[in-house]
Amino acid sequence: MNKWICDNNILIVGLGLMGGSYAKALKRLGYSVCAIDKNEESIKYAEENSIIDKGYSYVDTQAVQNADVLIFALYPNDFLSWIKQYSHLFKKGAIITDVTGVKECIVYDIQRELKNNEFIAAHPMAGREVYGVQNADDKIFIGANFIVTPTESNSQEAIEWCKGLGKILGFSRISVLSPKEHDEMIGFLSQLTHCIAVALMTCSDNEHLVDYTGDSFRDLTRIARINDKMWGELFLLNKEVLIKEMDIFISEFESLRDMLYKNNIEGLREKMRLSTKRRAYFDK
Repeated sequence: MNKWICDNNILIVGLGLMGGSYAKALKRLGYSVCAIDKNEESIKYAEENSIIDKGYSYVDTQAVQNADVLIFALYPNDFLSWIKQYSHLFKKGAIITDVTGVKECIVYDIQRELKNNEFIAAHPMAGREVYGVQNADDKIFIGANFIVTPTESNSQEAIEWCKGLGKILGFSRISVLSPKEHDEMIGFLSQLTHCIAVALMTCSDNEHLVDYTGDSFRDLTRIARINDKMWGELFLLNKEVLIKEMDIFISEFESLRDMLYKNNIEGLREKMRLSTKRRAYFDK
């Protein structure tokens, strides 16, 4: 399990943007890649464009039983339901991983469901503001961050295997966090930022803004073009963390507003200097 070998049969369950991008990368690297997705058009597109070798719009028993590696790219609740219904089909020793955007609420439940297989959770910190296999692009992994989120139930061998997956996909930095640490981090870095982008786009109904905007507004609201089903579920499953981060942000925003109201130019400039300093950490 500590080596990636090309005779592994890989099954991807959920063929959207992320599942399709995984498939594209792994097939390019020489792996046998099959997929299951309830959307028949997604399967057809992936087969016709050589993103996968074979796909099914239903749960094909043989495909599941033949898989050495299963990668789940489903919404969290669908993922757990799928495991409860079909995990008895898994080959003994097959390894399970995922791309799910929240961890603590599902990882332990899934591990309890599996009797003969190890589930090692992961989160590729890569994506685009579009979705669907038609937009799959394995280049989004290059230079991005990859987070492995093991529990005490995971073996060191599985952790190293999952880190190896991130490496062959092209991620530049591979980190290990507990599910709780992951959800706290993602609440700030991803979920809060999506909330801010959504709020910016919904606080004005002026349809002519597009005629005047510059790049700053476009850059800040790129992620406001959002998959409401997926992100709504992610927000609710991590709502305690997200609400805490929102409260901190609101407090900071009110501090800026107060400085502006009081003509506190030195306070405003100090905030800007701190912002500039901290943003520099993210420059590549």
